[in-house]
Amino acid sequence: MPLLIRRWFSDPLILLCLSAGLLAFVVQSGELGTADTMHRLQTTHWLWTSDPQVPAADYPEFGLRGRDGQIYSWYGIGQSLLMLPADLLGTWISHWRMFSDYQDDPAIRSIVVSYLTGILVNVLTALIALRMLRQLRFTVRESVLGVLALMFCTTHLHYTQNMMENNYIMLLTLAGFSFQYDWLRTRSKHALLMGSAALGLNLLTRLTTGLDNIGAGIFILLVLWFEKVRPKELWFRFVAYCKVAAPVYFFFFLLDRLYQFYRFGSFTNTYVSIFAREQRLQDPTLPLNFPWSTPFIEGFLGPLFKPEKSIFLFDPLLVLLLILIATLWKRLSPAVRAYCVASLLLLLGYISFYAKYTYWAGDFAWGDRYVSTSVELASLLAVPLLLRYRNALSAWIWRGGLLLIGASLVVQLASLTFWLPLEIYQMETLGHPTFVIALRFKNIAAFALGKMDAWGLNNESMTQDPWDYVHITTWNFLPFLLRRVGAAPRWVVNLALAVWLAAVAALLLLVKRLLDCRLEEPYLSLDHADLLYDKNGLPR
Repeated sequence: MPLLIRRWFSDPLILLCLSAGLLAFVVQSGELGTADTMHRLQTTHWLWTSDPQVPAADYPEFGLRGRDGQIYSWYGIGQSLLMLPADLLGTWISHWRMFSDYQDDPAIRSIVVSYLTGILVNVLTALIALRMLRQLRFTVRESVLGVLALMFCTTHLHYTQNMMENNYIMLLTLAGFSFQYDWLRTRSKHALLMGSAALGLNLLTRLTTGLDNIGAGIFILLVLWFEKVRPKELWFRFVAYCKVAAPVYFFFFLLDRLYQFYRFGSFTNTYVSIFAREQRLQDPTLPLNFPWSTPFIEGFLGPLFKPEKSIFLFDPLLVLLLILIATLWKRLSPAVRAYCVASLLLLLGYISFYAKYTYWAGDFAWGDRYVSTSVELASLLAVPLLLRYRNALSAWIWRGGLLLIGASLVVQLASLTFWLPLEIYQMETLGHPTFVIALRFKNIAAFALGKMDAWGLNNESMTQDPWDYVHITTWNFLPFLLRRVGAAPRWVVNLALAVWLAAVAALLLLVKRLLDCRLEEPYLSLDHADLLYDKNGLPR
C-alpha cells in the first residue's frame, strides 16, 4: 500500500486532479457568488419540488411573465441541470436535525451545491485542458504547467469561487474542441459525437454559445487549411462533419426551443425581446432599441481598453499569448496555429456580438463575463508556448513572460479576497472610470491594516442591503464569512477555519510536488497520442 501511494503521488495526472479539486475547495465562500446563480438554483429546485421558478417577491426585479400569467426565469436551463444532483443532496442534508436551527447565510444547501459543483467542474476542466494540450503535441511538462496556469492565472480562478455559468461553458467548449479534433485525427465518429454533444449541451446554458460551435468548426477547418489538404478531401471532411454535428446541434437547439415554448409560448423568440417589452412598460423613457442601445464602438472598445473591464488587465496571460503568436508564428505547428486563430476569432465574435448590448460588460461581474471564457480558451496556450520556445525567444520576452505570469497570478488571487460587488458599489460614489484592479488592491491593504474607515472604504451607505454590506466587509472564504455573519456556533467557525488552513497547506504541497515531479513523456500519453501523431501534430 505505501508503494502504491508513492506511485500515486508521483503520477502528475493524479496530482493535477487533486490540485484542481483542492483549489476549488479552498476558494469557496459557501455562497453561490451572484444573484444570477441563486436564480438558476431556484430553477433547479423547481425541477423536483413544488417551489415556483421565481418567487413572487423577486418580481418584477427578476423574472418574466409567461404562459398562463406565471412568472418564469429568463435563463437557460443548462446550469440548473448541472446543479441538480448537488441540490438534491444539499436539500437532504439541510433537513438533518443538527442543522434544524441554522437558517442563515451561507445556507447549508448553497454550501453543498457550491462545493460539490465547483470541485466537479474544476477537476473535469483540468482533465480536458490537459487532453487538449497533449493533442496539440505539447510535452507533459508544458501541458501540466499550462493547466496550472489556466487554473491559477486566469479569470477561471475567480469563476471557480463565484459560480456563474462561465466555467461550465468553458468545460463544454474545451471538450468540444478536444473531441472534434480527435475525430479529425482518427476519424472516430464516436469522438465527433461526444464533441458535438458537449457543444450542443452548451446551448441549454446560454444560447449565444452557438458562437462556440462555430469556433470549433473554424478550428477544424483551419487545421485542414494550414495542412494544405486538397479541396476534394476538405469537402469530404466537411460533409462527414456536418452529418454528425448538425443533427446533434439541432437536437439541443430543439430542446432549448421547447423549454422556451413551455415558458413563454413561442419557439422563435428569446427572453431578450420579452424582457425589453416588460422593461419599456415599467420605464417608457427607455430607447426603442433597448437592450441593444450601446453605441457599437463603445461596446467594442470597452472590453479591450476600459479600466473597469479590460480583458488585458483582468487576464494578462492574453497579452503574453499575443506577443508569442506574433514572435513565433512561423515556428508553430498547423494545429497550434489553427487553435490560436480560432480562439481569437471566437473572442472577437463575442466582443462584437455584445458590443451593442446595454449590459455589454456583464453588469455585476469581475471583468467582462461575457467574453472571459473565450479569453481563457485562448490564454491556455500562453505558458506552454513560452516553455516550448524558450530557447528561441529573446531574454526580454522570456523575462517579460515570467513577469506577466506573476502579474496574472496576483490579479487572480486578489479577485478572490472580497465579494465581487464591493468595487461596483464603491464606483457608485467614486465615479467612472475606475481602475478596478488597483481599487481591489487598495481594499486588500485597507482591510489587512484595519484602515477601511480611514480610507473611506467602509461606508454603509454604499449599499442599502444589510446582507450585502455584511458580505462585502469580510474575506470571501467560508470560515471568515461564517464568523462575520455570526450565526454559526464558535466551535463550527473554528473547525471550518482549521480545515480550510489544512486544505490550503495541502494544496501548496501538492502544487510543489507537481512542479518537482519528473514530468516525462511516458506519463499521460492520452489516447496513445504518441502513436497517432508525429512531433509536429500531423497524423502518422
